[in-house]
Amino acid sequence: MALFLTEEEVKQVITMQLTVDAVEEVMKEYATGSAYNIPRERTRIPKGALHILQGAVESHGVFGYKAYTSAKEGNRFLVYLYNSARGNLEAIVEANYMGMLRTGAANGVAAKWMSRNDSGVVGMFGAGWQANGQLEALCCVRKIKKAKVIDPIGDRLDAFCKRNEEKLGIEVIPCRKPEDVVKGSDIITTITTSDTPLFSHEFIHPGMHINAAGSNALIRTEIDEKTIRRADRVAVDAKDVAARECGDLLPLLEKGRIHWNQIVELGEIIAEKSWGRQNNEQITIFESHGMGIQDLIIGAKILRLCREKGMGTELPIGA
Repeated sequence: MALFLTEEEVKQVITMQLTVDAVEEVMKEYATGSAYNIPRERTRIPKGALHILQGAVESHGVFGYKAYTSAKEGNRFLVYLYNSARGNLEAIVEANYMGMLRTGAANGVAAKWMSRNDSGVVGMFGAGWQANGQLEALCCVRKIKKAKVIDPIGDRLDAFCKRNEEKLGIEVIPCRKPEDVVKGSDIITTITTSDTPLFSHEFIHPGMHINAAGSNALIRTEIDEKTIRRADRVAVDAKDVAARECGDLLPLLEKGRIHWNQIVELGEIIAEKSWGRQNNEQITIFESHGMGIQDLIIGAKILRLCREKGMGTELPIGA
């Protein structure tokens, strides 16, 4: 029988380290041809939207999809896991918390392979729900000592800094100006819905790595053109996904100021088919948009742990 797993049950078994390891594993499998991903499809109407990401992960015997809705009341996330050998439904997983960790983990994996090994200072744009996973993931892959954070909502920013300082045991400082966030930082993370660049190229410096996670539509832009053109390496999670969604890159590609052969996929770096960083002076950028296979492998691992613990509610389907 299929299991239904609630948000609270997911929270009992998932960790950021598990999530980072799972994303790294599946991105390598994608690069070597044993995981299959379909770019996100969106159905939009005036009052809301349905988003679907699907794929298959052979190593875990699973295929399926994540479906989430956006409406006035907010977003709702579910992951559907099917046994790829039998074709039966194995689980339906509530995936809001899981998705937040997964989004952060993708950028954590990118930082592991593209940032300097001695990176210790993070500059963050955005202090919303998704920002929590971004900072925690970076702390999993690098010895982060300090984070500088900016957000237009002052109360949210102060609460974010206090909460993560206590949770992660690092210094988390609220900032009011973009240049204060960027200058002196080793890793920059952007996780916003901005439609204009968040900081000027004048503030970046050699050796910096940038994770851009918010520009998942043509109307969104977090990184300015000159910053992207200064980068020695630009990576995406998947080119076919970026070709549909990356508001930071698509205008430059359309103008011919950068070309697809200059961009690599993160899995290619992990599989050592390409490089992410060659020296401590290079500037690197990762543009993250999310892939269904990331949700599927994490969901498969959560399902196994929940079955071992006897958790979940059986549904009258999936036999």
